[in-house]
Amino acid sequence: MTYPQHGHPNLSPVAIRRVETYVLRCPIATPVQTSFGIMRDRPALFIEVIDHDGASGWGEVWCNFPACGAEHRAALVQSVFAPLMEGQRVAHPAAMFEHLTRRTAVLALQSGEPGPIAQVIAGIDLALWDLQARRAGLPLWRLLGGKSDEIGVYASGLNPTGAELIVAEHLARGFDAFKLKLGFGRERDAANLKRVREIIGPERRLMVDANQAWNLDTALSMAEVLDEYRPLWLEEPLRCDRPIMEWQMLSARTAIPLAAGENFANHAAFKEGIASGALSVIQPDAAKWGGISGNWPVTQAVQAAGLTYCPHYLGAGVGLLASAHLLAAAGDSGGRGLLEVDANPNPLRSRLSGPIETPAGGRVHLGEAPGIGITPDIASLRREIAAAG
Repeated sequence: MTYPQHGHPNLSPVAIRRVETYVLRCPIATPVQTSFGIMRDRPALFIEVIDHDGASGWGEVWCNFPACGAEHRAALVQSVFAPLMEGQRVAHPAAMFEHLTRRTAVLALQSGEPGPIAQVIAGIDLALWDLQARRAGLPLWRLLGGKSDEIGVYASGLNPTGAELIVAEHLARGFDAFKLKLGFGRERDAANLKRVREIIGPERRLMVDANQAWNLDTALSMAEVLDEYRPLWLEEPLRCDRPIMEWQMLSARTAIPLAAGENFANHAAFKEGIASGALSVIQPDAAKWGGISGNWPVTQAVQAAGLTYCPHYLGAGVGLLASAHLLAAAGDSGGRGLLEVDANPNPLRSRLSGPIETPAGGRVHLGEAPGIGITPDIASLRREIAAAG
């Protein structure tokens, strides 16, 4: 397994003193809708790893669903993972990623919770990489070997209601690519597609995401509807656990590129998806599985296969910035690779994502600040949330 910057002179052993968790929930006026559920507030679980010199690194754990996900995963960190980490000397983040994965493998099976456990390990890994970059005084993208801090971004999470206003707002802010959620019925999906395409015009990039809503027959039928609007890709038209043969059948019968990966949870799943010939866009979520240590080999395999790597992300600003730095380090596939940026209101994203909130022509420069470039002010965020509630 190839990991980023093995033996890099700017990586140094870290003695872990403490692991802290911070759960925040931000009220929102308009729920975020998907084909499988609704988010009625915006949660975040941040992880802070503090070394014996007092330096900190920050990570984020995917916790959108179920509604109690953030609190549950925070409890996993403190009851299971902190005792495995505190007092340990870590030679490389990937070593801790492998150690935690190995030590909790049976627990994941026994508890029936491989997903939450993998998500926690991912967030810890992000924090360890951020800590290494801060200790080295380097931006994370540069520590990982990147040549440029520039990436492309797109506005995501467009709901079946209210998408027009969000698209218009983000066009004015400098976004020029958009992704619309589908899976709400043929007529409603088609009407939403038509309105969004009319607003953004014929040349801007439009992507669509069914969030695993369809079976193969429905996906084939909907592909005929989508063709008119020329989407850059169709994301998760089928459930992630459907046989790869169904994805191949769909790919063979539509010209629309297929995208998936946010719900792949191990290297074997990514290997199958890359080799299948069915997927054009691979979308790992570094806060959901793998962090940087697990995802780095995936990004290399995706690009070696001539496919497009586009990080999936729909959370707060810490994980978003980590995903941005990972994309910058990997390179953006000649401009085809794009970072997903949730377009729905979320102060836990907008207050913490730095330059990503204000692109120019759909592009962002991450800059030279150490680590992911920001340090969350938890007390200030909690005061803001209390005032909004």
